Amino acid sequence: MPTKIEETIALLQQAQNEYAPELVFASSFGAEDVVLIDLISKHASDIRIVTLDTGRLPQETYNVMDACRGKYGINIQVYFPDAAEVEAMVAKSGLNLFYQSVELRKHCCEIRKIHPLKRALSGANAWMTGVRREQANSRQSMAAIEDDTHFGIKKFNPLIEWTEAEVWAYIRDNDVPYNALHDQHYPSIGCACCSRAITVGEDPRSGRWWWEQEDGVAECGLHASPLKRP
Repeated sequence: MPTKIEETIALLQQAQNEYAPELVFASSFGAEDVVLIDLISKHASDIRIVTLDTGRLPQETYNVMDACRGKYGINIQVYFPDAAEVEAMVAKSGLNLFYQSVELRKHCCEIRKIHPLKRALSGANAWMTGVRREQANSRQSMAAIEDDTHFGIKKFNPLIEWTEAEVWAYIRDNDVPYNALHDQHYPSIGCACCSRAITVGEDPRSGRWWWEQEDGVAECGLHASPLKRP
């Protein structure tokens, strides 16, 4: 029986053969994403790697971006939010609008993440993420291959069945660069203002938007789109 690593490599190569060069891996440089960068660089190098710089990222995230660029010699396309949209949002609601309400937080995510992702996926036929099923209840129904009806393209989640222990074993065994904040008990890392360390027993997603109590879904919108299995 093939191992999860072998199954993931097979899925990466299937996605590459069917969709590259119109296939985009959107990386946030978390633990799962650096595993995929390592696998893509070794086994499916035609997959285009992009990342979103929201303008509020921790320095540790920039450090691992450069570490991956240096180790693998890869091109990482960085997409930024539209300056005029950010300026208008801040002028209307302030720099820390995300603390005021769930609606304003989601608006900030839309401006800083969703709109740049749409530009990154422009012309793409498929995209890829590092989400895993055990990360959150909101991800339980996700599959390895899905139809993303929001973006109108295929979506691949090659690590969907991996456990956290398997992710970290791969990082250690393959000397993969990773975000130093993970060593400070940050399982999920986004914007610096919206991420915190967690304590033993807390849900891995509880370090994101922890002040919110309204809907209990710790998602920014990137992975909360209507999805269906093919």
